[in-house]
Amino acid sequence: MPDLAIRKRIVTVEEIFHEGGPPSATPLKRGAVIAVIANPFAGRYVEEIASFMDVLKPLGLEMAETLLAAMGVEASAIEGYGKGAIVGAAGELEHGALWHVPGGYAMRELLGDAKAIVPSTKKLGGPGTRLDVPVTHVNASYVRSHFDAMEVGVPDGPKADEIAVVLVMTTGARIHARVGGLKASEIEGKDGLR
Repeated sequence: MPDLAIRKRIVTVEEIFHEGGPPSATPLKRGAVIAVIANPFAGRYVEEIASFMDVLKPLGLEMAETLLAAMGVEASAIEGYGKGAIVGAAGELEHGALWHVPGGYAMRELLGDAKAIVPSTKKLGGPGTRLDVPVTHVNASYVRSHFDAMEVGVPDGPKADEIAVVLVMTTGARIHARVGGLKASEIEGKDGLR
């Protein structure tokens, strides 16, 4: 299995005070970490790719730790998460799917065995491609106030033979969430849904 080659990393943290309504006493923090890595399968079809997930697992944990530190909060403060990948043009969508296990399980482990599935998206694209990474509550996917997304991208990536892998975390609900549904305070935590 090929070694992991990282070209660059980008970390972004937003603080959202309001979106037209009254400012919140505590701003919502929303952060993303992106690693641009070489795609060892670019330019050719390779049948057995799943074992590369094991190579990516340490990167997932390192990225989750980096993002949490950049956000300046404890793991217990994270309420939302998501992941994604942008695959360069010489790759295939399935190469982005290699990030599902390493990215998702890294955040779940770091956050204390979060219950909900980590939402995900992936696409093919070249340098500057933007990706809307979906976000849901870490313990119950049906908590409507936490349905969100964070737009990310790399100005000079991914190149054709690269993949940009992404993790996103948030500290709470959308800043002015008020459309009903299951509340975070009502989570039962039995199945990762409710």
